[in-house]
Amino acid sequence: MVVVEGSDHEMGGQIGEATRDLIHRSVETYARRYRNEAKLSDSDIHRWGSTYYKAVEDFDPRISAMLMGVSEGSGIPVETITALNARTELLYGTGYRDEGCTSYAVLPERMGTAHTVIGQNWDWRSEQRDVTFLLATRDTEGFSVLTLTEAGMLAKSGLNSAGIGACANLLVSNRDRSGTGIPYHFLLRSALNADTLSRAIKRVTSATRISSGNIMLGAAGGEAIDLELAPDVFGHVLPERGIITHANHFESKIDVVDRFVSTSALSLIRSPRLRRLFERHGQILKEDQIVAGLRDHFSYPDSICRHPDPLEAEIKHTTTLYSILMDLDERTMAIAPEFACVNPYVRWSLDTIFDAERRSSQQVFEPILEDAHV
Repeated sequence: MVVVEGSDHEMGGQIGEATRDLIHRSVETYARRYRNEAKLSDSDIHRWGSTYYKAVEDFDPRISAMLMGVSEGSGIPVETITALNARTELLYGTGYRDEGCTSYAVLPERMGTAHTVIGQNWDWRSEQRDVTFLLATRDTEGFSVLTLTEAGMLAKSGLNSAGIGACANLLVSNRDRSGTGIPYHFLLRSALNADTLSRAIKRVTSATRISSGNIMLGAAGGEAIDLELAPDVFGHVLPERGIITHANHFESKIDVVDRFVSTSALSLIRSPRLRRLFERHGQILKEDQIVAGLRDHFSYPDSICRHPDPLEAEIKHTTTLYSILMDLDERTMAIAPEFACVNPYVRWSLDTIFDAERRSSQQVFEPILEDAHV
């Protein structure tokens, strides 16, 4: 957990200082992949980082200010930091197919708590496990964000003090291309910087995109929407019987050719299976029943709870690095590290994270979930 407060630039500086060593490790990992898989030279990476930084300056100045702060705090060029956040775009055309993820949203009428709950299993390269952390930011207006992120990156799954939450899934389409646009991970940070669901939707759908991706958005008070984004077009999936589930293939009537579904790890099964696992419990779901679905091992190792495939080289091992359950009305995130099928879920409260004494308290409230202890 890294907790920072101040202006966007100040918060970025604090993040850079606190995670300097982790950022260097992440930079080395992705630089290797950019060279080996995308055939990009160091000058190519610098050039694209500069291009994307200029694009995000126009798109969301808060993000560019935080990027510059991270750069100054870590001592790493801002172009390199920006290139980290653009890993999806820089690996375009390389057969980049590692990331999986299974996301869900459950509306109040289906939750035993009568709250909006969203979350996901985040499937990614095992080598990034130890450079991933929880980031809590609170700006000068008191607006706060809690997000899971890789070192040097500003957001992935998370929620904010306005009760807006976001989850992410990889999608690949025939529209994906290289060029100038807003990297996918900046769309996630911009959505989490939004104080209403409508603003979050506008930010991710109106941006100039060069890669595809799926963003599931939820809001306290009982709404959720899944947005399938591609360059120049987007589709949407709304809750059915109070539930949305999504994996790594397009499910709306968006005008694209899916370039990932045929090689994805069980994507066509993971999404409907998670819905069935939820619905078998009847009208009302409890948190431990959601967790049971996230721990499902059907078609192991390419299951909802994904495990490394022993038939693959270790450097290509993909696993469920983290499993997440967010209560948007309570502003809490429960998270279990690899392997989520055996590790406990620890709950973090956005309302107490910025109070060191309250942050360190612990209370067990479910057999399968535990409050955070630092």
